[in-house]
Amino acid sequence: MVVLDLEESGRQIGEKLFILLSTRQKKELAQFVLDYKIGDIQTDILYAAFLQENQKTHGQSLTEIREGDLYFCLEQRLVTVRNQVIPLTVKEFKIFSLLIQHPRRVYSYEVILDLVWQEDYSYYSRKAVNNHISNLRRKIKIAPDVPDYVKSVYGIGYKFEI
Repeated sequence: MVVLDLEESGRQIGEKLFILLSTRQKKELAQFVLDYKIGDIQTDILYAAFLQENQKTHGQSLTEIREGDLYFCLEQRLVTVRNQVIPLTVKEFKIFSLLIQHPRRVYSYEVILDLVWQEDYSYYSRKAVNNHISNLRRKIKIAPDVPDYVKSVYGIGYKFEI
């Protein structure tokens, strides 16, 4: 178990966290630091863009979806709009993942509750789904001209559509 003391320096905390990384992750981090030091990575590069490029160079197959300015990667749990990382909660990501992987398919409130919460949905309501969808939409709509990707189907549920 690693115990972090917030009074410690960033370096001390980093060293403690470094031991938690796998060998592959340590190599990737070391390469990133070296590339950064020699100037191969600009200081203003977006972390999401780096992750996307890094995964491609390793030849790993990812579940990626691109729709205009929107990028979704299931394995990295990453959503970006115009290369800006969209921080989503666990439930928001699960809802968005469900919708984007099955575009134009309408999911009822009950199905979303069942698949995302995976609990008896009598404890939750449509309001819980509505609140999460509302937060998701607000986070993704980073500019007025960004499309509303999550559409309401009145009285039934939601779908992903451009």
